[in-house]
Amino acid sequence: MANTYQPITLSGLAGHLSAAGNDKIRWKLVWEFLEEYRWEPAASQPALLADEPAPTGDERWDVLLAALAEHFAAQHDLAPPEWAESRVLRRAWFPAELAVQRADALAHAPAAFRKHGVYLSAKDLTAA
Repeated sequence: MANTYQPITLSGLAGHLSAAGNDKIRWKLVWEFLEEYRWEPAASQPALLADEPAPTGDERWDVLLAALAEHFAAQHDLAPPEWAESRVLRRAWFPAELAVQRADALAHAPAAFRKHGVYLSAKDLTAA
């Protein structure tokens, strides 16, 4: 019996984020998800976003998952998954460490990320 490749879902990513020991590892996991997502046929991509991810233990990462889901759903002209709507940070999160990166994120964060309070530059989503 052959093993068949299954791309990671946002729900699966949440499980890995929960188990990760630090933010550096969490970002590597997010970039891995983004890479796998990009390689999936467009018709298969929305299914990777549909299931509600379990809490990761850190609200910032929970909200990042919601922002990703909404951002990618919009690229398919779809409404965001219902589970993503309520995940919004009360205080903005700028994951970048350098001031110049934070300024770039403030100016260029995709709408879905701004809506959820996560300020990540659009180019950070393609830099993986």
